Amino acid sequence: MSELQKGKPQKREKNTAKVPTEASHGVKGKETTGKTKEVVDIESPTGEVAHHEDTRPVGKMENTYQMGPYKRFPVGVVTRILKDVLTTNLQEEKYEAEWSQKMTIKICEVTRARVKALKIPRYKVVILVHIGQLTGQSMQISSRCLWDKANDTFATYSVKNSSLFGMATVYGVYYE
Repeated sequence: MSELQKGKPQKREKNTAKVPTEASHGVKGKETTGKTKEVVDIESPTGEVAHHEDTRPVGKMENTYQMGPYKRFPVGVVTRILKDVLTTNLQEEKYEAEWSQKMTIKICEVTRARVKALKIPRYKVVILVHIGQLTGQSMQISSRCLWDKANDTFATYSVKNSSLFGMATVYGVYYE
């Protein structure tokens, strides 16, 4: 080797294999219907990985120039959902730290599914759940965000027994 070749790192060729195409085997490809399929790996807080297939229509959306919701966020209905979910899951339970972490996730998922089933158009839903032990302390929970007084709203409900308290809040944020 010459002096110049010793100083330069050697480039190695990658072994590339040609993958047969559909046309080479006489198979016709499927026609697309304007939808794309995307597979996403989601890691849950417990460390488990789940596969989620997301099918969304592809296309450009036109402006609607709609300045407010056609249907308002139903605070009363969502409050009843919170009351039902919290009382069924927390009424007779004793506080345990590990259990409360899992139960918080479960309550969020159940509440989200039931609120999404209402099919409230053009509202984003944010859910916060707090579970804590009752030991004679006081607690103050607050949150801040940019808020449109005319269209954004929330529903909240809390449950207390001899061992624990549970509080859930669902924010309905209008999405233009």
